[in-house]
Amino acid sequence: MANSMQARKRVRQSARRTAINRRRTSRIRSYVRKVEEAIAGGDKAAAASALRAAQPEIARGARLGVLHRNNAARKISRLARHIAKM
Repeated sequence: MANSMQARKRVRQSARRTAINRRRTSRIRSYVRKVEEAIAGGDKAAAASALRAAQPEIARGARLGVLHRNNAARKISRLARHIAKM
């Protein structure tokens, strides 16, 4: 258990940041899932519009440190490649 004041504060801060990052990660996953469902459904127009909505969310996650920037670029690239193949 944290004993010093600064250690207690770090515990509070890390709990708050963890909750925020968890929400951001969940939001990114939801956008990616919508794109994947549109791809699986075979609707290229819906998949493309879902990807346009997901791209800024993924990029924001990379900028804010929730995702590594290479991971974000890879996600966007793979989704775009799947849509192009349709």
